[in-house]
Amino acid sequence: MIIINCPFCGPRDHSEFGYGGDASIDYPALDAPMDEWHDAIFLRENICGMQAETWHHVNGCRMWLIVERDTMTHEIKSVRPAHGGNAAVLENVAEGGES
Repeated sequence: MIIINCPFCGPRDHSEFGYGGDASIDYPALDAPMDEWHDAIFLRENICGMQAETWHHVNGCRMWLIVERDTMTHEIKSVRPAHGGNAAVLENVAEGGES
């Protein structure tokens, strides 16, 4: 079992989340040629070790997160909001500000 420490909801079982894929992929523009989309979606490295991934907290706050996870041990190094605006809100709350 993998426990993901959601910055909004706290520690949760990975079954509450949907895996979104490799967070390091730069997707092409919507009007890019089909071969660029093919390469971005299907030609990926099979990383052995630490990888940044996107996870969607489907059965919780519904936020998208960036999770740094070791693909061999499933150890999670860090979890942060995928959207910078959500990260700023968390920082403000941590500093004693309002949400």
